Amino acid sequence: MTCATTIERALLIVFAVFMLTVPWLIPALTNSFWVSVITEILIWSLFASSVNLLYGYVGLLSFGQALYFGFGMYGVGIGIDQWGLGFWPAFGLGITAAMAMALVSGVFAVRLTWHYFAIITIVFSLIFYFLAVTMKPLTGGDDGINFTLPPTFSFAGRQLSFTDPTFQYFFILATVGLCLWLMQRVTRSPLGMAFLAVRDNDVRASLIGLNVYMVRLTAFVMAGFLAGVAGALFALFGRYASASYMFYQVSGEAVVWAIVGGVGTLFGPLVGTTLFIVIREVVSTHWEHHSLIVGVMAILVVILAPRGIVGLWRDVLVHVTERGTVDACRADVCRRSLVRTAPARPPSSIWFQGSYPRTAAASSFSAARSPD
Repeated sequence: MTCATTIERALLIVFAVFMLTVPWLIPALTNSFWVSVITEILIWSLFASSVNLLYGYVGLLSFGQALYFGFGMYGVGIGIDQWGLGFWPAFGLGITAAMAMALVSGVFAVRLTWHYFAIITIVFSLIFYFLAVTMKPLTGGDDGINFTLPPTFSFAGRQLSFTDPTFQYFFILATVGLCLWLMQRVTRSPLGMAFLAVRDNDVRASLIGLNVYMVRLTAFVMAGFLAGVAGALFALFGRYASASYMFYQVSGEAVVWAIVGGVGTLFGPLVGTTLFIVIREVVSTHWEHHSLIVGVMAILVVILAPRGIVGLWRDVLVHVTERGTVDACRADVCRRSLVRTAPARPPSSIWFQGSYPRTAAASSFSAARSPD
């Protein structure tokens, strides 16, 4: 285990402890409002992870992830408000609707690459955005749907629901953590290696037997799953679903969060989302043009750290730890070079007889000792 890995694991443990103590630690240090902000950060970071899965691991830049986010929201909202579903059926409906929509649109979208792929994802997002706006009796249009949440768990006459802020936070934390864990398992599996092969060179990937179309379609549906879970969680978090969240501008924000945080990394979207949402919450109360700060920071990160904040952190960490290792090795070499060693003894004739040529003096000495 390298020093860099040890440092990253230690930071991960500290981060996990912090996340598990947020409902009690944050109110003790500052306003409890920040607990809701951290909860929202978790949801949006999961949404940005769907962009990261496509762009960072498969090389497909999508500006249409808001479509599946919106389907996840409306699956929950319509299921509860109009169909009278319970918590879990509505939650499952939202995720299923998002994955189904990702499958339908992905069948056509993944046939394209580069800017053509980005354009067709925007087109799909706009089509269903305008449909959601015009189908006001079903979707509520821009006004959206407000609904009352049913209980999440009911046992022994006791109910647990999102009306309890602590339960709400831990439910969202567990769901987001589970999704990120599944994403990590997939990206480190043979399927994840196929993702990277297609990203690096789709022609060579096809030559070694990979079905590039199916690999991309699989990644597209998985990204739709992540966006759908995020949309369903956001609907449960806000008790609200609106067509405005299906607009491609929402997808653009997720792209910025993922790129600034670091695509191709597990925690890059979380870092980028945290940075920009905290800036929004802090600066917006004093200055309404806080988006300018976000834009300037995004430009600087893209120029100065193309691999994102997490990529920059890893580069610096590896450089520092490797430099310390190199310095230690140099010091050890210098110490060894200063130590004097005794002259080597000649090899014994018992073990090396016949291995070395016998000199004339040695031959004469042997002849003098031999009996007549």
